[in-house]
Amino acid sequence: MHTWAPVDVPRIAGEGPPLRLHDTATGRIRPTAPGREALMYVCGITPYDATHLGHAATYLAFDLVNRLWRDLGHDVHYVQNVTDIDDPLLERAARDQDDWVVLGMRETALFREDMEALRVLPPRHFIGAVEAMGEIAELVGKLLASGAAYRVDDAEFPDVYFDSSVTGHFGYESSYDEPTMTQLSRERGGDPDRPGKRSPLDPLLWRMAREGEPYWESDLGAGRPGWHVECAAIALNRLGPQIDLNGGGSDLIFPHHECGAAHAEAFTGVHPFARHYTHTGMIGLDGEKMSKSRGNLVFVSKLRSEDVDPNAIRVALFAGHYRTDRAWTQGLLDDARARLARWRDAVALTVAPPADDLVRRLRTHLADDLDTPAALAAVDAWAAQARERRGTDSVAPAAVRDAVDALLGVRL
Repeated sequence: MHTWAPVDVPRIAGEGPPLRLHDTATGRIRPTAPGREALMYVCGITPYDATHLGHAATYLAFDLVNRLWRDLGHDVHYVQNVTDIDDPLLERAARDQDDWVVLGMRETALFREDMEALRVLPPRHFIGAVEAMGEIAELVGKLLASGAAYRVDDAEFPDVYFDSSVTGHFGYESSYDEPTMTQLSRERGGDPDRPGKRSPLDPLLWRMAREGEPYWESDLGAGRPGWHVECAAIALNRLGPQIDLNGGGSDLIFPHHECGAAHAEAFTGVHPFARHYTHTGMIGLDGEKMSKSRGNLVFVSKLRSEDVDPNAIRVALFAGHYRTDRAWTQGLLDDARARLARWRDAVALTVAPPADDLVRRLRTHLADDLDTPAALAAVDAWAAQARERRGTDSVAPAAVRDAVDALLGVRL
């Protein structure tokens, strides 16, 4: 599966402090410490609808991580999947009397367009579950052979499940208790009440073929994979047994990231799978979480069709901290447009206040768990001084333009 077009990132002088990020598994903000190559896996979309602002907020947050690591000199190896076969996709296709393959391809193409418009740096590998089917089935087979997985005792559908007890660490990433995990599994695509499972928390690895459903032939028998093992296989085969960051929205903490990490750790014996598990907050509209089930989504493509500058969308979403649940409003977008206009006025001047202190503050704020509100305020302060004609530095406007582009991804 091909990704979207690359983004030119200006090089800026100097170097900032190491990036510190919140880690869900420990509940602490800790320094990231990648080697020369920084390994990042961010879970991608299930393409049964267009990119909404909740998606955008998540991918923009990890775009900042990508940019900050690059600014520190790391070679970022970023992998993202597309869950182009799963129950929600099949259900949407059936509801709309659409072909599930066509639906997935269409929405994935629109997602690429949205990411490109938002100036998100593309992943090195953008992998669909369908194209990775062979490697997913291979991992399931190895987990089954090792005793980390089992088949339920069902003559008609002997599906394969993961034994969540095998690593001895299940639950460490989310820190949820068993009742909470069971309820979240029930709400988020799991089947804790399936007869024959060793534990209600054991996740599906391979679903044997049912009539009317797509399936793939494998040594496991005809079928298709569970959701979590898809990401485990794609990440392991491209990034190795341990990565620097596993990211996504907070709704992926459990079961998706907990189970995916357990699959990887059971296969490799390496714990933890990710040195950081980092999650973004939810975006709401009119006091409610923005979600497909509520029908209250604001789509990036719709905003673009209304000639909303994608840079203004970035600025609006950066006005709140990435880990907070926050609301999208017309006022937020209006404020972002006005802020962007002030910044552009300032960098269009021939002279301005020196850029060095602003660049230092941008790096410092963003390195502090992606403190975008403080970073935006720093640019505001510089722009206000520049527009008041309080500077005499002729190279500052271009230097600020490059720094805001490189670190915030906002083109002025």
